[in-house]
Amino acid sequence: MTAERALNATGAARRVDAFVFDALPRWLAVAQDNGGAVAERLDAPGKPAASPKRTTLTQARLVFTFAHLHLATGAPWMRDAAIAIHRYLDTALRDKDGGYRIAALASGAPSDTPEHAVRRSYDQSFALLALVTLRRAAPEAVPEGRIEACWDFISTRLTDPGTGALWENDEMAARGPRQGDLRAQNPHMHMIEALLQAHEMTGEAIWHDRAAGLVKVGLRHFLDPETGAIREFTGHDLAPIDTADGRRREPGHQYEWAWLLRRFAAMGGDPAVVGAAARMQRFVEAHGLRPDGPLAGAPYDAVSADGTVTEPDHLLWPLTEAGKLHADLHAETGDPDHAGRANALLGLIFARYVAEGPDPFWVNRLDGQGRVLWPEALSRLLYHVALFLTEGARAGLWPLGRQDAPRDQDVHKEEDLT
Repeated sequence: MTAERALNATGAARRVDAFVFDALPRWLAVAQDNGGAVAERLDAPGKPAASPKRTTLTQARLVFTFAHLHLATGAPWMRDAAIAIHRYLDTALRDKDGGYRIAALASGAPSDTPEHAVRRSYDQSFALLALVTLRRAAPEAVPEGRIEACWDFISTRLTDPGTGALWENDEMAARGPRQGDLRAQNPHMHMIEALLQAHEMTGEAIWHDRAAGLVKVGLRHFLDPETGAIREFTGHDLAPIDTADGRRREPGHQYEWAWLLRRFAAMGGDPAVVGAAARMQRFVEAHGLRPDGPLAGAPYDAVSADGTVTEPDHLLWPLTEAGKLHADLHAETGDPDHAGRANALLGLIFARYVAEGPDPFWVNRLDGQGRVLWPEALSRLLYHVALFLTEGARAGLWPLGRQDAPRDQDVHKEEDLT
């Protein structure tokens, strides 16, 4: 990625500041309804997509996003936003046994779609992430026992006692895995993230111990020892499979795992995982980045186990994961190359994916020439963007925490936007 694409320090500070303190309140005013839930996506600037459902994935990610940003900046409206979204998550999507179903109606009523009642491990990881972060940001907003009930559901209902691996959902847990089922790395990765966050937010060693156990499980079953890359999927028995799914490697997840493993080691975990993180980074940087053109330096959506590019387009979120890792490496080493790459990715995101103007909007996927392939602003992507921005600020790449103007204005529309 050329230096011309990188934002200079002044430009980065301006765009980060404008996005966090100006665009996000305007987006929330459009996307959030009276019940606290946030629209799953915007079809166009200022236009929430008509959808009858709200998902645990989106709502939990946004509870975390605003609680996390509040902890980073102190802005009161962010805390208020996290509390309001959690109120919907807790009342509409949480079951009495502590698990969170896939979706409910925007009104808060249960969905009639049977699939929406399934409880996925992937969703529980974000529910746990949201709960432990919100309890730190606003202790009174998380009822007593919620975190413990969520973890109890995960550990007793969604964890295979024989392997320690996560079942995909409570249906698989009840019936057992079958030939043809896929087991995914993604729920394991995000559960590790939630457990490390719980340790950081509470200081309780038990959360780190739980994370350590799942790190071992994840690396045992999903790490390809030949290349050092993380597999997306294994077979039903957690064994490698020689299929397109089994050969799939997502560059964004190589960066995300590498960042998490480094975080785990920095928090007192086995330092050997840093070597695994380095191999993941080497794999993706050898095979997973576009070498030239308007999207030079952007991770591809997917490659195969041998490094062949299989999906040459560019989702937004892998750029943020690459940026997070380079920010982390810069914070540790002071290497200006990592700072340059993080700034270049930030510049690419704001130049190509995020609109600059009065109506906040972003797009989800571009092709190699920068043409828009998926023009919706998915609300759940704010989780990825927020973590990149706070990691960059932690590394000293740009400031975050403007408090020069009041941000307590009402960011809720009176009308129901669903």
